[in-house]
Amino acid sequence: MKVTQHTVRLVLTEPLRISRSTMAARDAVRLTVTHEGLSGHGEAVTSVFYGLDTPALQRLLTGAAECLARFPGPETALHALRVGELTAPDTPAAVTAAVEAALLDLVGKRTATAVHRFLGSAVAPRVATARTISLTSPGRAAAHARRLAGAGFSVIKIKAGDRDEEADLDRVRAVHAAAPEARLLLDPNGAWTAGQARALLPRFAELGVEAVEQPLAPGDPEALARLAARSPLPVIADEDAVTYEDACRLAGRVQGINVKLAKCGGVHAALRIAALIEGSGTDLMLGCLTASTLGIAPAVHIADRARWTDLDGHLLLAHDPWSGIGGGDGFVSASAQPGLGVRPRTAASGPGTAGAGPRAAEDAEQTGPRDTGAWDVAS
Repeated sequence: MKVTQHTVRLVLTEPLRISRSTMAARDAVRLTVTHEGLSGHGEAVTSVFYGLDTPALQRLLTGAAECLARFPGPETALHALRVGELTAPDTPAAVTAAVEAALLDLVGKRTATAVHRFLGSAVAPRVATARTISLTSPGRAAAHARRLAGAGFSVIKIKAGDRDEEADLDRVRAVHAAAPEARLLLDPNGAWTAGQARALLPRFAELGVEAVEQPLAPGDPEALARLAARSPLPVIADEDAVTYEDACRLAGRVQGINVKLAKCGGVHAALRIAALIEGSGTDLMLGCLTASTLGIAPAVHIADRARWTDLDGHLLLAHDPWSGIGGGDGFVSASAQPGLGVRPRTAASGPGTAGAGPRAAEDAEQTGPRDTGAWDVAS
């Protein structure tokens, strides 16, 4: 097998703000595995929150490529990855997820099989995805919500955690008035104390909010579970539910767990968490980091398992380098084509966004330096 890497800059349509920071762009490192004339692709993105900058990602993916070179083909490499024999135990989840995606894409192409069929779904998933409104004025939030509803979005996620609590409430009121038929999710990104959450959640429930993600600062899952036991809204763990072990601690104690492939380690790790929480009273949410279509596509292939879906990271971009899952009409769809079913998009073809306006990045960070290095490892 031959493995190559290429880094591109993903620039957002607008800088976007959540409670802890603002992001204007991030780097995406593409991993391509080629064998017998076919290629599979995966993507990992930089993240300040998860401690992954561009040099770290490139170094870690170089190591993964050297491991891949030991295997005679993608099928054996994929099996080794699943049983923990391909990468080191301390390999970051985002790297494991990117390697898995590239191998799934390649194996799917070699067998003329779409990835969702490998994963147990006979029909390509097509689900409504949330779109997020960032920390902004009520007037801008309302205008954004109106555009989203007009484009076909039926689920809107509203960022919270403003220093002025009333501003958060005003933002939700404005969105509800502008898009009265939309389901509303709320995401403070861990900005509230337990006391604030107890006081605010009943008020947001009265405004029609359906569920709240990670209202408390991560690091105290017991506090989150205590809040969930008394909350008038379903509480979805995000930053406090990174690993399978985290999910074990919270299953049946919160109403939802937001699973992101980049934080759990890929689709098979996500499906393991989904199986764990099934029937426990905790539902699955599928989320994402801001990434291209290539980075979002693996999650779309398992999106039919989730109660809540927030797979719109590619819709933030001024130019998405890939296409194949849609999303601009409020729905993301897995392709029935072999592998992940995504295609490279030329720069001349323009943005991959369908004009529904900006969203706030779930994992926000400051803009970093650009790096477009590449390397090859062949076996």
